[in-house]
Amino acid sequence: QKTNTAFLRTRIEMLNNHFSPNEVNEIWIIFPDPQLQKARKRLTGKRFVDMYKTILSPKASINLKTDDDTLYQYTLDEIKTNNYELIYNCNDIYAEKKLYKQELEIKTHYEQMHLKAGKKIKFISFFVD
Repeated sequence: QKTNTAFLRTRIEMLNNHFSPNEVNEIWIIFPDPQLQKARKRLTGKRFVDMYKTILSPKASINLKTDDDTLYQYTLDEIKTNNYELIYNCNDIYAEKKLYKQELEIKTHYEQMHLKAGKKIKFISFFVD
């Protein structure tokens, strides 16, 4: 059980209205729309990561959980291109004997659908500072 967790549904441009600088220790991006036609709208792209940086504390992580191969590879490419520090990367988290983070055990409705369809669930965690 998490005691200091916030779930926020807002436009990304409004993050600064909800959080102060250095206030956020972790961002989780769970099964976002992979934006297959518009890479500039992908939530792990530099444009969005720069917005996250304004509220992240030092050594705060950004975490992506997805079933989409394109978004997964795009995120790995962004990490390399922008010299972010890759913490963890797995292209099939449920094939592992032990999950990297306990939070990965939580399955959203969409994740359950993807698993039933035989899709592999991917996870990336990285630092940006």
